[in-house]
Amino acid sequence: MAVHTAKSPGDDPGEETAGPPAHASSIAPRVFWPSAIIVLAFVLYATIFRTSAQEVISTVQEDIVGGLGWYYTALVSLFVVFALWVGIGRFGDIKLGKDDDEPEFGMGSWLAMLFAAGMGIGLVFWGVAEPLTHFVTPRPGVGKAEAERSEFAMVQTFLHWGVHPWAIYIVVGLAVAYAVHRKGRPVSIRWALEPVLGDRIKGYWGDAVDVIALVGTLFGVATSLGFGVIQISSGLESHGWVSDSGKPLQVGLIIGITMLATASVVTGLGKGIKWLSNINMGLAGALLLFVLVAGPTLFILNTFVEDIGAYLQNIVTLSFNTGAAEGDDGTAWVSTWTVFYWGWWISWAPFVGIFIARISRGRTVREFVTGVLLIPTLLTFVWFAVFGGSALHRETLGGGGLVGEDGKVGTNSAFFQLLDTLPGGALVAGAALLLIVLFFVTSSDSGSFVVDMLASGGNPEPPVWSRVFWAGSEGAVAIALLVASGSGTASLTTLQTAAIITALPFSLVMVGLSVATVRSFRRERQAYLAARRKKQEQRLINQAVTAFEEGLEHLGDGALPTETTEHDPVDTRTS
Repeated sequence: MAVHTAKSPGDDPGEETAGPPAHASSIAPRVFWPSAIIVLAFVLYATIFRTSAQEVISTVQEDIVGGLGWYYTALVSLFVVFALWVGIGRFGDIKLGKDDDEPEFGMGSWLAMLFAAGMGIGLVFWGVAEPLTHFVTPRPGVGKAEAERSEFAMVQTFLHWGVHPWAIYIVVGLAVAYAVHRKGRPVSIRWALEPVLGDRIKGYWGDAVDVIALVGTLFGVATSLGFGVIQISSGLESHGWVSDSGKPLQVGLIIGITMLATASVVTGLGKGIKWLSNINMGLAGALLLFVLVAGPTLFILNTFVEDIGAYLQNIVTLSFNTGAAEGDDGTAWVSTWTVFYWGWWISWAPFVGIFIARISRGRTVREFVTGVLLIPTLLTFVWFAVFGGSALHRETLGGGGLVGEDGKVGTNSAFFQLLDTLPGGALVAGAALLLIVLFFVTSSDSGSFVVDMLASGGNPEPPVWSRVFWAGSEGAVAIALLVASGSGTASLTTLQTAAIITALPFSLVMVGLSVATVRSFRRERQAYLAARRKKQEQRLINQAVTAFEEGLEHLGDGALPTETTEHDPVDTRTS
């Protein structure tokens, strides 16, 4: 069955479709200006009234996480089921593009770009810190034996970074990719909701969806940029390369990363973003291989196999675990970690979903789901198995030293502390710092590109001035909040919390996107089946007509005389 050959409204090149807006300002005013005003107002509030903003936003977040943890837990698990269903089922052959479209990017570059945008920097930040933290302070109900806590630490980390976040991205990315590449719509979430909202997506409903997506994306990228430079400065100070890792250094790092991201996003997808993503993946692979070889190789390989098995064995139970069986302590732990992650991934879904949709023209639904769901998940598991496994080996069987005397893990420094225990010294640490910077650049330029497309009304190639404006805005927001936080990160934490709060309304948008995708795919399949029936009927009619014509020719050939007899003329005259 070749479902991708189906035709449906909007497939025909001559049919009217909604393309990118063509107006002099190159922006969508009802998306651009509200988003800019919201971002500016929130930044001023978070910096001028820092304490008040932190209290209000934290209270709202606690109410959401505490009261709706069950909702996030069930919804994200259902997104996994949805992603597997559309990828494995009868819709898998639908092409995200016209019937003769070929993939815009090769498989390697495509995977590198979506992986770097999706969670690249998070792997560096949490690759050592999260498994160690789960080992030191496991979820209530986990046994006290080191082996049990070690396995739990890796499996719980796999849960937070595995198929669940990528399924969230698929819900958004698949809907947008179908609308953009198959139906010819602008690059915007609103148009993916067209099967549900109809013409209302052209009005304020569509504007609201795009504003939420734009603001959430900018908040998420700016937050990661702010927290990331803290990790970079910590690494520089721990190796003696700088004497003070304070705010001046961090501001300088943000400016430098923002300038690199701006240069990358100006050159576009086919050059800067693609090249940096490929370099990024190459450097990450080299660092991964070094730690695997220089570290406890056999231990890593053995525990990787065990942890994968434990993850597959417990994935359903863990996916729906709200911590209720362990009482308030269990619920609080799940809310602090798992529910927080689900909200964070949903808040990043507009950015990552739109970006991977933009780079996925020419892929089938099955290729899209396989490439987005399974391959990055496997790479993520390998990363955590190598870095997290090395850290756990040192704490349980080695010399320790990665956990502080207070029993806590230094999230900003744990990655570099592990590298210090391996040969290579400054060279390896320098490569790690370069990797972190490149991951931040690729996240920033990808986020800026998505924000540009949304603010430009869905233009797949937004104007250069807009790319520069939004890339600079992300850096400016991060600097303002970092400086306003004083000696801590209060304002950045407030922005991060605000980004997660946007996940609640956007989760409803994602439900709508799921419904829209199913409706679109069903129409596509019905159109395909109708076209196939029509083709079969036409073939039968042609066969019948041909047989009838051949029968007439044969009958006519049989009626003609094979020889003639001459007769004398009869004289009819009378004598």
